Amino acid sequence: MGCGASSPMPVDNLPNDRSSLLPTSSTTLNQQLDLNQNPKRDRSRTVIPLDELVQNFLLVWLDEKFDETVDDYGHSIKQLRRTVNTIETFCETDECIEYILQLQNQKILLIISDALCETVVPRVHNMIQLYSIYVFCRKKEKYEEWAKQWSKVKGIFTEIIPICDAVRQSARQYDEDSVPIGSEIESSFMYTQLFKEIILTIDFDKTKEVIDLVEYACKQPYYVENNEQLQLINKFGEEYANDNITFEIIDKFDIDEKTLTPNHPDLASSYNNIGAVYDNMGKYSKALSSYERSLEIHKIALPPNHPDLAKSYNNIGNVYDNMGEYSKALSSCERSLEIRKIALPPNHPDFAQSYNNIGNVYTNMGEYSKALSSYERALEIKQIALPPNHPDLASSYNNIGLVYKNMGEYSKALSSYERSLEIKKIALPPNHPDLASSYGNIGMLYESMGQYSKALSFLEQTRDIFKK
Repeated sequence: MGCGASSPMPVDNLPNDRSSLLPTSSTTLNQQLDLNQNPKRDRSRTVIPLDELVQNFLLVWLDEKFDETVDDYGHSIKQLRRTVNTIETFCETDECIEYILQLQNQKILLIISDALCETVVPRVHNMIQLYSIYVFCRKKEKYEEWAKQWSKVKGIFTEIIPICDAVRQSARQYDEDSVPIGSEIESSFMYTQLFKEIILTIDFDKTKEVIDLVEYACKQPYYVENNEQLQLINKFGEEYANDNITFEIIDKFDIDEKTLTPNHPDLASSYNNIGAVYDNMGKYSKALSSYERSLEIHKIALPPNHPDLAKSYNNIGNVYDNMGEYSKALSSCERSLEIRKIALPPNHPDFAQSYNNIGNVYTNMGEYSKALSSYERALEIKQIALPPNHPDLASSYNNIGLVYKNMGEYSKALSSYERSLEIKKIALPPNHPDLASSYGNIGMLYESMGQYSKALSFLEQTRDIFKK
């Protein structure tokens, strides 16, 4: 379908410096997991709590330049996934319209780029399944007068966060004004959400239940002819039936909670690890509660400036960042840095992690000069602590390039993106997804600079890698 349904973006497109949430084997279960030692973090399992998602709508995004491997689009998709349950993306107008026409029994929210809005809106406006339209553009004033003639156009937007707010408002309005669109469709959403939520209610000594769940879901009418959903279901079964580390973490937490004293240091590590599981599932409130309980125990059991306290503050800061509570995120990340300045030698690699995460928060706040300063300090430390072509250096150059792009300093952004790509070419296999991410970033930067032939060349390299 055009660009295809949206899928988790390569992590290097985001200004992250985070590691996989879970240890690699059961032998590490007694260790506290520090979520931010490495720039890579698997986002493919993210699940937002039921009460935080817009459930009964399908969000369709039409943009002829859509490429989720590129920073701007990837960030936008990340924000939208925190808002709405199901997202489909398209580059081709006719394909998008044909898709909408097929969905007679669903309610659809449509995001459309400024380049297409004047030609597409007249074609789709009267479709009964289309509930609201949001125009995503660079020049708001250009379309404000035009939008007044179309009642379903709910606004002209230049940023993704206001679109997320408008989507929630549309959902609330629909709930107030309408009855549900049908029990069959409601059931399909219920199956999907139960499938996602089931992970914390399984008896983890009986992983056969995961396989049974997969087999049951695959037989449901909603999924039988939906290959994409079937693939996701089967992937779930493969990951959770064959990789029991999540189950072991939860089992160990249950044992520790019953056998250890309330403030035992090992219990702090277990709370931290269970917080990591919730964090990976997108259950940020529960993750925060677990991380804070871990911190409380550490404060009692450890000296006031122990490095594990810094890790706890760091994890709490990242959850707040994911929740969009940036002032709290900044406070926690800065507290982590303060402790590390006391507890660790100068230029310890953990300092790079702290500065990078502070840079992440400033980037999300739009304070790009402060973000740049933090990212550059992180890079300086990595250059001292790591080999010259370590992948973590590529991540730092990517983050710096992103900030320069957001500041409109395209030549500096290009230099940083190119340095990131050079390192990846040395450190990674030739068709690694992170290379595709870099090619995509450079391609979209050239597009912003008006150098379209160069943009096309780099974007084609992105496409070629993903085809292999």
